[in-house]
Amino acid sequence: MNVHSVGDLTSERRRALFERDAGIDAVRSDVRGITERVREEGDVAVREFCREFDGVDVGNLDVTDDAERAYEEIDEEVRGAIDAAAANVREFHERQLPEDWRAEFDEGRELGRRFRPLERVGVYVPGGAAAYPSSALMGVVPAKVAGVDTVCVATPPAEEISPVTLAAIHAAGADEVYSVGGAQAIAALAYGTESVTRVRKVVGPGNKWVTAAKAEVRGDCEIDFLAGPSEILAIADSTANPEFVASDLLAQAEHDPNASVVAISDDRETAEAITSAVERGAGERERTDTVREALVSDASGVFLARSMSEAILFAEEYAAEHLSIQADDDEAILDRISSAGSVFLGPHTPVAAGDYASGTNHVLPTNGLAKVTGGLSVETFLRATTVQRLSPDGLAALSGTIDRLARAEGLEAHAESVAVRIRERGEREDDPERLRED
Repeated sequence: MNVHSVGDLTSERRRALFERDAGIDAVRSDVRGITERVREEGDVAVREFCREFDGVDVGNLDVTDDAERAYEEIDEEVRGAIDAAAANVREFHERQLPEDWRAEFDEGRELGRRFRPLERVGVYVPGGAAAYPSSALMGVVPAKVAGVDTVCVATPPAEEISPVTLAAIHAAGADEVYSVGGAQAIAALAYGTESVTRVRKVVGPGNKWVTAAKAEVRGDCEIDFLAGPSEILAIADSTANPEFVASDLLAQAEHDPNASVVAISDDRETAEAITSAVERGAGERERTDTVREALVSDASGVFLARSMSEAILFAEEYAAEHLSIQADDDEAILDRISSAGSVFLGPHTPVAAGDYASGTNHVLPTNGLAKVTGGLSVETFLRATTVQRLSPDGLAALSGTIDRLARAEGLEAHAESVAVRIRERGEREDDPERLRED
């Protein structure tokens, strides 16, 4: 990696940095065929795609009992780590639970809001190239905290599904677990099969096939958002430890060759030290090929800003999934940034802490979506309903406003639905006998 000045970026390089996408267009047509077949043929199509894409002849798609056994049989220390991480994730998400409320806004006008969980949701837990027990915790725990009755998990089949992943799925509180991955898993959850019961919403990260399938079923089944490869932006000033910054870049680079890993500094010496540390560390990883491919991408790099203000503007435009701020006045920098999936402040807060165990959720918006949405949370699994009650006086106070706006829109019946009540009230007030009956 070389240090590049922000002011010298070409239009092509800027597009690569700021117009990232999930890469689903290339597979969208194939994914449409998969989802349509699963919708029409159910388990038959699911099993065929498991053989074709995963090389596995799946017997029973339901592996809920296997998850429970895996939890009991895995290494005790690993089980302890899963339980500790799950507890932290649960504690953080419990703080997000909103309360129902009602309030009198003025005499006779009572308004409120109430929250109810979805009945059934699906959580996709990736597998394949690596095991992701942490994703099970991040998807299932918030749903259970929200009060979802049935949380169904789909995870890719294998000759032996990672017992740690299965154990984490069980520890998180999943009610049903299915051995199916990829686009066919999303379709099975969205439409249901003989073995998989249909859900109302599907959440969770995955590769471009999974993401394309979520795009395909959206409209028939709600989803969280369309997430692409992992990304990180680190803001570092002269006080930052270059080794720390580099370690965070390398950690995200090992996820995916298409990962976007970026650091920006207003200090040339720091920027150059970060690039040197990245180069040293890149060859020391088991997934070196993946790391190096991510590092040479036009969507990755170390950049030199002319000032911290320019670095902040860069960060706001980038809208990172993970934003690491390793600078002397990190709180002041944070105050000037609105768009980020999750923020990691200070030298002792590696992104990996949020990936696994601090308690925050690691299912986060990528591709600049942090400009318009946040990550997975308890609210993802809730419905909000507004509630209102008007007294006769409360309706009378609003009647003129409603009448004028309804008639301005040409909606006479709307206006009349108020007027009939006002007239009825007037008749009652003019008739003492009717008032006594009431």
